[in-house]
Amino acid sequence: MDLKTNTIAGWVLGAAGVALGLSIVSGMIFHEERPEKMGYAIEGVEAESTGGAAAEVPIASLLPTADAGKGAEVFKKCAACHTINQGGANGIGPNLYATLGEAIAQGKAGFAFSEALKAVGGKWDWDKMNAWLTSPRKFAPGTKMTFAGLSNPQDRANVILYLNQQGSNLPLPAAPTAKEPAAAAGPANGADAAVMKVEEDPRGDTGAIANTGTPAKGAPSVDPQAAIKGAKAPR
Repeated sequence: MDLKTNTIAGWVLGAAGVALGLSIVSGMIFHEERPEKMGYAIEGVEAESTGGAAAEVPIASLLPTADAGKGAEVFKKCAACHTINQGGANGIGPNLYATLGEAIAQGKAGFAFSEALKAVGGKWDWDKMNAWLTSPRKFAPGTKMTFAGLSNPQDRANVILYLNQQGSNLPLPAAPTAKEPAAAAGPANGADAAVMKVEEDPRGDTGAIANTGTPAKGAPSVDPQAAIKGAKAPR
């Protein structure tokens, strides 16, 4: 009886060991982690930033070609919390009529803005609105705004242009001018090379122009005997 009991216990322990081993191996093979690139985009979810992110495009360079009609379509994502008509009521978020150019987190019929947004200060200009729509949580950490943001710069330009047409009508900012590439350094030629050679010649500073020639043979500075004969010659 004892032998049978020991045998059963051995089998049970062996089975438990095998199960544990399989669990560890399967965990190593089928470990769960976020993939480097999501299979499809999820609306309202911010993508994790990567070290090789592209440089941000200035909003002023996108506004001239923005489309307010497309901006109205983008704004439909905001309509669940905001009204935008003149005199519209506040909802989960404030009414957004004539928001561009207004003081941040002030007015709006006494809407209860978060202390985080109040602390930003200033007015809603083009750049601030662009930063806010890119990521409200980064623009004002601690904000009550739960929207993740608009990752597409052109979508932001379109909706900002639409917002501006709803009671603000601010003039568009001047588009930034492209920086001209520096001229490639290279060897000069022709007249430019001649001018550079004269300007770089240190003798030009002392006016020693007459000393630039090569002395002729027999000159005193070259032939000492010619110098002696010259000294003895009658004058």
